[in-house]
Amino acid sequence: MPQDKPSPRLPQPLLLQLDESTGNLELFPAVWSAVEDFILCEADSCDDPLDKLIELNAPRLSPVVAYLLATRLSDPNLKVRTRIAQIIAGVLTPDDAGNPAPTAVRNSLNLVLAQIRTRQVFAILQISASNIEMEDVVARILDLCPYAGHHLVDILGDHHVTLPIRAQAARLIGRVGYLDALPGLEKLAGKIEARNNGQKEMPFGPLPAVYELELIDSIRQAIRLLKAP
Repeated sequence: MPQDKPSPRLPQPLLLQLDESTGNLELFPAVWSAVEDFILCEADSCDDPLDKLIELNAPRLSPVVAYLLATRLSDPNLKVRTRIAQIIAGVLTPDDAGNPAPTAVRNSLNLVLAQIRTRQVFAILQISASNIEMEDVVARILDLCPYAGHHLVDILGDHHVTLPIRAQAARLIGRVGYLDALPGLEKLAGKIEARNNGQKEMPFGPLPAVYELELIDSIRQAIRLLKAP
């Protein structure tokens, strides 16, 4: 696993990045009220404060709100985690006029996503493993995680992780384009194929290699994508 590197220092964030002409300064109390409700909500009651934050456009305008939501990408509840991922992916996408979120907001997301490690990557993978339609969302988020390629390889090679999540790890390595993961992918593919060949010679050998063989297509596809010109 790579050594942790110092994170870039983020300037003291403003509550909201608002143009003075918007006349929306009165929204501040409503934003903080929704933030407090979200922090205190139970898993089955988080939709209301998240809906309120979206209504106020706070995740896109407030570095503080964006930062808070990004820290909850490993929330224990998959439904909450999925909703937050959708919101963050929306912030990372230009608006209808083609404008990106304010720089301070994007910096706050970069600050969190640059520091996520295997546990958080695993939690994010669970989102798309449980709903393949969320793969675009997950890819957009992982694209801002500079070390995620290494963590995805670690997850892919972990025998204790379920097959759908390991397959998602392989798919996202290729889709996002983590070139630094290529040696790990090739090594893992070689090990799986070698164990499978050995098992064919000893039919009463252990079964994990047969189970892992189902991952070969995903791994080989990721390797092809990474090697594509």
